[in-house]
Formats: sequence, structure tokens, C-alpha cells
Amino acid sequence: MLMIVGVLALQGDFAEHIAVLHALNVEAREVRTPEDLAACDRLIIPGGESTVMSKLLSSSGIRPALLKRAQEGSLAIFGTCAGAILLAKEIIGKNSPEGLGCIDMTVDRNAYGTQLQSFHADIVASGIGTIPVAFIRAPKIMRVGKNVGILASYEGAPVLVRQGRFLASTCHPEVRGEVAIHRYFLNM
Repeated sequence: MLMIVGVLALQGDFAEHIAVLHALNVEAREVRTPEDLAACDRLIIPGGESTVMSKLLSSSGIRPALLKRAQEGSLAIFGTCAGAILLAKEIIGKNSPEGLGCIDMTVDRNAYGTQLQSFHADIVASGIGTIPVAFIRAPKIMRVGKNVGILASYEGAPVLVRQGRFLASTCHPEVRGEVAIHRYFLNM
């Protein structure tokens, strides 16, 4: 059966995720409406501006459809950076957006610094290997619940976590053209 992976295309670096999915020979679709989402087996919520993305999820009508499918367990979701923020149960920081509450974790927005403080690093992910990533105004995972698996950490803080069908990365593998985390997501 053909797997269709949607990439939320309301704002952010959705094109980079689509390029990675195409490199993996996976059918990728831009998701801008609830109807687009309905056609997808999995969803990637890209990096971008979390407050803007949260507002656009609501104004586009996608939020209720996404939450329904997430609660039913019929949609696996991978969030990077802003996407990870939106997947969190608790978001701290000034002007925090309304999240989706899919992963029992607390994130602090932009905790790794400003745009000018962005950096590249290698992380070692359990069962995946060494992965080159970028931290761009990245959030920091401050707490994870007991049912959240930590797949990778950077300087003692979790940066790649999984809870059931939900995967969150505070860093960006896609901007470095890395496919390993996406491959892992496709096999979840």
C-alpha cells in the first residue's frame, strides 16, 4: 500500500521536508486544508514560527481534524523545532502558542538562543546513528513524562523524543539534507 506523507505547508520550512521525502521515494503532499490532511497517513509539522503556525492551524480549520486523528491514533506526526513546540503538552516562554498536547513534555521556546546563535552539531540517536543537524532558534525540552522515550540528547538535554506515534525533534535534520530521522518516522 502506498504511504502518503503530508507536510504542513502553512508556514515554515515545509519545502525542505518534502525534498527529504522525495529523496526517500515517498509520496509527499503539502497540507493546507482539512481535506489535504484527510488524504495523508502521516504528517510532518515543520520548523517555522510556532505562534504563527498555531494561529494558522486554527484559521485553516486543520486543528480540529488533526487533533481528532491524533487522539484516534490514525495519524503519526513528526514535528521539528516549531513543530516540536506545537506537539508539546506544556509550552513555556513569552507569548507561547496554543499547542496540540500530543507529547507529555515541557518545552522552552527559543532556549538555544537567537537566529544569530544558530549552529550545526552531530547528535547520536538510539537505533538511528550519528545525525548532522541544525539548531535554529531551537526550543529546549525541559521535562519529559514517563511514557516519552528519549532517542537523542545534546549537552544533556533531550533533542529527539518519541511518545507512541508522535516524534519530536528540537533540531532540524532536513536543512542538512539528512534522511535518517525521516526514515525512522516512516517506519514507526
